[in-house]
Amino acid sequence: MDITQIIKYLSDSKEIINAGLFAITFVVYAENGLFFAFFLPGDYLLFLTGIFVGSKLLLYPITTVILYLFLAAVIGSLTGFLFGRYFGTTLENRPDTWYFKRKHLDATQDFFEKYGSQALIISRFLPYIRTFAPILAGISKMNYPKYLFLNIVGGAVWVVSLVGGGYWFGIKFPWIINYVHYVILFFLVITTFTVVKGYFNIRNKS
Repeated sequence: MDITQIIKYLSDSKEIINAGLFAITFVVYAENGLFFAFFLPGDYLLFLTGIFVGSKLLLYPITTVILYLFLAAVIGSLTGFLFGRYFGTTLENRPDTWYFKRKHLDATQDFFEKYGSQALIISRFLPYIRTFAPILAGISKMNYPKYLFLNIVGGAVWVVSLVGGGYWFGIKFPWIINYVHYVILFFLVITTFTVVKGYFNIRNKS
């Protein structure tokens, strides 16, 4: 299996969910803190996981699922923070590659300037920025207790709202499982709009 096939597999949220809770947990961890994992699914993976649990296609208690994914989100972001704190200079000077784009770091910097510390909570719902926000917080040497508090709050809001929302839909409308591709499309449209808007904001600022 070459690298493109691996990326395609890891980007397929249904494949990840079918692989089980530990696979979902790992992807959430990686997407929240490893700069080269920014392409992994985030928001719609959580939402679809909730739908699968609510529809009884993923046989885990919802409390267990939320706990695992909350810990993955928090620990993942903490990993990103520590990486930024101790190795951030290396990342700032790194040239663009297929797994790292300077524009994502710039977009996150712009986001921090606009929202301040609240960016760590808001960014949980924004692709790419969610991955790079902890790293940038580490680079800026943010106070550790303050970062940890914002990390926990942001992780809880993100996981509970999306997994819980998907779970509610899975219970109330179990037939939605047959239209998963539309759910993914909806989140992809939002993702694309967010990325494009962020790009133009940065270009206008420049």
